[in-house]
Amino acid sequence: MGHYLLRRFVQAIIVLWGATVLAFGVMFVGGNPTMLMVSPNWTKSEVLAFQTEMGFNKPWWQQYLHFLAGVLHGNFGVSLMQQQPVLQLVLQRMPATAELAGAALLIAIILALPAGVLSASRRNSGIDVFSSVGALFGQSIPSFWLGLMLLLVFSVDLGWFPVQGMGGISHLVLPAVTLCTFPLALFTRLTRSSVLEVLAQDYIKTARAKGLSSRVVLYKHALRNAFIPVMTVIGLNLGFLLGGVVVIEQVFDWPGVGLLALNAIEEKDFPLVVGVVTVAAIVFVTVNLVVDLLYGVLDPRIHYA
Repeated sequence: MGHYLLRRFVQAIIVLWGATVLAFGVMFVGGNPTMLMVSPNWTKSEVLAFQTEMGFNKPWWQQYLHFLAGVLHGNFGVSLMQQQPVLQLVLQRMPATAELAGAALLIAIILALPAGVLSASRRNSGIDVFSSVGALFGQSIPSFWLGLMLLLVFSVDLGWFPVQGMGGISHLVLPAVTLCTFPLALFTRLTRSSVLEVLAQDYIKTARAKGLSSRVVLYKHALRNAFIPVMTVIGLNLGFLLGGVVVIEQVFDWPGVGLLALNAIEEKDFPLVVGVVTVAAIVFVTVNLVVDLLYGVLDPRIHYA
């Protein structure tokens, strides 16, 4: 167990290092980032002063090392537009994103797992066909279009829910439903295929040959093994959702990390953009590490060697 944890921790560090390189390198894709951040009416002396203040007059690798040293000490820089620490701004917005992502993920899990199991246990039935078609539709529909349609129907026409913003449960319903559509479809299809694969295993056939009922075989012997790949995908999607649901937060004006990142891009606030990407990478890697460690809980036969 200790060796496995050490290896996974080292892998996580390497992934995070790669994410910081990519995030920091974005500023230099178009050349000197100074010219992208300053206003056209600035004087040459003002531009040079800004360049010196930001450290853009130094070689890029020195700038990266300075940035990396700051990250290791919890210093992600200062937002150019808001003049506040980047980490503080991101942490202020993180609860809103976590609330939205958590609600969407919870809805997806509650609906997808029973739907996938029922679809697999009644293969080729009307329920299976309906579930498969619905899952395919959920994965195909653009989330921004679905969000706009839900707003048009349930907020503008019917007036059942607020149009935008964050508040009570009523503000959360439409964005959470919109955000859960794709993972709901994905989890349903994956649960169905995983359960079908497990039901074809020899030990399941043996259990049935012993006279066990289909319900006992399914719920006692099949589901635990079938949920392992499903849990992996759930962990991956949680990481993606917490990383910032940019489109949904923009459509519903939800004050989360995604909307913060979008505004930072529009305002050319590169220190804030880099900070958001770095924090999102940290969240994503941490969630996946936790999911890896949960495998042994679901299946005691798994040993971390």
